[in-house]
Amino acid sequence: MGTLTERFLEHLAYERRSSALTVKAYGQDLSQFTSFLKDAVSLQHPEQANDKAIRAWMMSLMEQGTGPRSVQRKLSSLRAFYRFARMVGEVAADPTTLIDPPKTPKRLPEFVAERPMEQLFRTVEWPEGFEGLRDRLMLELLYGTGMRLAELLGLTPADLDPRRRTLRVLGKRNKERILPMAPPLVELLRNYMDARGRLTGAPGPHDPLLLDPDGEPVPRRTVQRRVSHYLRAVTPQRKRSPHVLRHTFATHLLNNGADLNAVKELLGHASLAATQVYTHNTVEKLRKAHQQAHPRGGAIPSTNEHPDGSGL
Repeated sequence: MGTLTERFLEHLAYERRSSALTVKAYGQDLSQFTSFLKDAVSLQHPEQANDKAIRAWMMSLMEQGTGPRSVQRKLSSLRAFYRFARMVGEVAADPTTLIDPPKTPKRLPEFVAERPMEQLFRTVEWPEGFEGLRDRLMLELLYGTGMRLAELLGLTPADLDPRRRTLRVLGKRNKERILPMAPPLVELLRNYMDARGRLTGAPGPHDPLLLDPDGEPVPRRTVQRRVSHYLRAVTPQRKRSPHVLRHTFATHLLNNGADLNAVKELLGHASLAATQVYTHNTVEKLRKAHQQAHPRGGAIPSTNEHPDGSGL
């Protein structure tokens, strides 16, 4: 039997069905914490640590320039580890329950406005041949369905149902959901599948959907680079990742009157709270419209006038 850390990571991978990237991130956080314990407080294993040792580690991270959000994420890794340790009887109490996470500034999701997205699909020149068709499909899928990058890379021909205009994605913890496709996306998908067939022959139902021109599955980094490249043509904003297209999908739906619960289901969020962050962008849009259109929208009351127009 391995160390408690190894058992925890196996628990994440095989029982919780966490993604390989998630397991790797937890493992790196625990390895970093264990190294700190050995060097700073002469402890060999994280299950030996108390809340003071954890606070000392968090302080050392911040002194090294680690941001509050990153420290918060690392603390979340420790919380999950100690919950597991307590569950299997290796610790009597969870020391992280005595620790408050560092405060972080509230940050709204970045998204691309509607007009630049229209320009992207109307005016941007795509490469000729298979690569251009594939690139456009990648961006249409990300923006048109709101799927995550990992979900995009996991798509296979078996997940597609052009007749019903739907596709199936496997989200976090292998949670399956069905997403609708607009008619232009269905047509683009058909064109891509025809081109893919000419490139590699008929695909198997569980082969990767997205390929490079050499017939190999598209690497994660390629998708990130291509998305950034095309968004750079229509927006000056610095953040141009596939996840920005997911934020854009959700924000545009809500700005145009979509039900919050429906957006939650489309995004595959476990709770409504995760989706509600997008409503802040919508509120800002309404506030701006009010300021521009209402007679009193931009007025500042004088010192002797009450905001409702009456004297004090």
